[in-house]
Amino acid sequence: MARNGKVTVVGAGFYGSTTAQRLAEYDIFEEVVLTDIIEGKPAGLALDMNQSRPIEGFETKVTGVTTTAEGDGYEATAGSDIVVITAGMPRKPGMSRMDLLEVNAKIVRGVSENVAKHSPNAVILVVSNPLDEMTALAQIASQFPHSRVIGQAGVLDTARFTNNVAEAAGVDVARVRTLTLGSHGDTMVPVPSQSSVDGTPLSEAFSADKVEELVERTRKGGAEVVELLKTGSAYYAPSAAVARMAKAVHEDSGAVFPVCAWVDGQFGISGVYLGVQAKLGKGGITEIVETPLTDQELSGLKEAAEAVRAKQADVQGM
Repeated sequence: MARNGKVTVVGAGFYGSTTAQRLAEYDIFEEVVLTDIIEGKPAGLALDMNQSRPIEGFETKVTGVTTTAEGDGYEATAGSDIVVITAGMPRKPGMSRMDLLEVNAKIVRGVSENVAKHSPNAVILVVSNPLDEMTALAQIASQFPHSRVIGQAGVLDTARFTNNVAEAAGVDVARVRTLTLGSHGDTMVPVPSQSSVDGTPLSEAFSADKVEELVERTRKGGAEVVELLKTGSAYYAPSAAVARMAKAVHEDSGAVFPVCAWVDGQFGISGVYLGVQAKLGKGGITEIVETPLTDQELSGLKEAAEAVRAKQADVQGM
C-alpha cells in the first residue's frame, strides 16, 4: 500500500490520542504526529501505538512530541498536510460549550499561529469547543483561506441522530439516513426532511412528537455523554468523525460531509462559519452543497447563522 503525507493531531487527550490511532490504522499516511504540552505524554502514546503495528498490520509511523505555549516542539509538525486541533479543556457536567470560550480561545489561537508558521499549506480541522467560535478563531489566527479551515460538528451530530433513530426504530444503523446542520450546540438544526428509515421519511416512520424527541436528544447528545461519564467528554464518536474528514481530504475524495464551513451566499446566508454540507478534497472544502430544506428548516438554519455570527464576532480579539 502506498503511504504518503503527514498529519498532525494537536492535543493528546482521549480525543486526540484516539484520533491519532484511527489515522495511523488507516495506513494511508507516511507519518502521524501527536503533540501535547504534557512532557512525555505524546511520546509515550506514540511508542505504544507504534508497538501495536505488528498486531494491527499497519506501517504508518506515529511520532509524539511535547510542545509549549511559546511554540517549542512544533518543528516536528512542519510540512503537515492536515492538522487536527483537539487542544483545549473538555466539558464537565453542568458546563455548556460556551463556558469554555475564553480558556480555549487562548489555546486555539496559539496553536493556529504555530500551525501557520510550520505548515503553511495545511488544511486545519478544528474540534475544540465551542466549535463554531474556535473554527472562526483558527481561521483568523492562521490567516488561511476559509476553505482550508473546517470545523468538525455535523458528522458527529448526524451520527448521533442516526444512532438515536436506529435505536427508536429497532433497525441497523445502516438502514437509517439522517442529517444535522446549523451550529454545534443549542441552535443545531436536525433535518427531518432529509432523514429516513429504509427510505421511509421520518415523518411517516414516527409521530411528530417522537421526531421532536429524537431531535432534542440529538441536540443534547454531547451533554448526555458528559453527564454519564462524570469526568471528561465524548471521544470515540468524535474521533471517528474527524478521522473520516481527514481521510477524505487526504484522498481528495470529494465526499460530502456536514461540517462547520464558511458560508458566503449559500442559503441566503453570508459571512459566517456554519454547519452545512460540503465536498472535501485536497484543498479542504471544494464546494458548499445547498441541501434542499423545508421553509421551517431553512428558517432554523438562518436563525442558527445569526446566533453564531454574534458569538464568532466575540473571538476577533481573543
